[in-house]
Amino acid sequence: MNADINKLEQIASQVRRDIVRMVHACKSGHPGGSLGCTDYFVALYFHMMKHDPAFNMDGQGEDLFFLSNGHISPVFYSTLARAGYFPVSELTTFRKINSRLQGHPTTHENLPGIRVASGSLGQGLSVAIGAAQAKKLNKDDSLVYVLMGDGELQEGQIWEAALYAPHNKIDNLIAAVDYNGAQIDGPTNTVLSLGNLKAKWEAFGWTVVEVTNGNDMSTVIAGLEEAKSLTGNGRPVVILLHTEMGNGVDFMMGTHKWHGVAPNDEQLATALDQLTETLGDY
Repeated sequence: MNADINKLEQIASQVRRDIVRMVHACKSGHPGGSLGCTDYFVALYFHMMKHDPAFNMDGQGEDLFFLSNGHISPVFYSTLARAGYFPVSELTTFRKINSRLQGHPTTHENLPGIRVASGSLGQGLSVAIGAAQAKKLNKDDSLVYVLMGDGELQEGQIWEAALYAPHNKIDNLIAAVDYNGAQIDGPTNTVLSLGNLKAKWEAFGWTVVEVTNGNDMSTVIAGLEEAKSLTGNGRPVVILLHTEMGNGVDFMMGTHKWHGVAPNDEQLATALDQLTETLGDY
């Protein structure tokens, strides 16, 4: 799928509207990280990836995406719906009993676009590496993408996987870190400093692409295209995606406090005033 920058920005605005409305409606969820990663998701699904909304679980011949930090499911669900994987109207069921759109993505509900249950932090990179290795064994030249949170990098399994991929020359993989510097308990540097992430990933044998503004669509696309150009060279690629939690809604930006808090009626109205409706609300 390809679209010009203006169209992608319009889609991103609508996805942000979906996010705040979904979380408000059930009074639960994670708006902060979802809003911060919206531009990445839209760029991925509407510009970069070769994928089919008809959805085949095997994904042969398609680029695959795995969400490791599954709590930002609102942005994932909205993007999938807007890309045609399931009806946009189903977003009204977010986190409700018997809904396919639970707080963390699951596979037993057979929701198109979801290939792995996620939300137990630290596991997504391992899954993505396995999928990428399977593609290489099957002579499938499509790519595998995975998104992790920066606070999630405090999980040890991430670094076991980070060792495995370069050793096995998994060079059809583009990982990304949502580098917003915030997690549920506060700034990542306060909770557990990540140090020099670029140096760490490079020391583990990865090629690093740094996207300095992960909330500017042109910059995100340029970073993704650079990362794609670096695949096939014997090393996995990781994007350090600098984003701002809560991006697009002024009172949610610059703080970790909206990591997992739903807006009330007044706050929702304020948020929607700042986000342009472009594709029609559900």
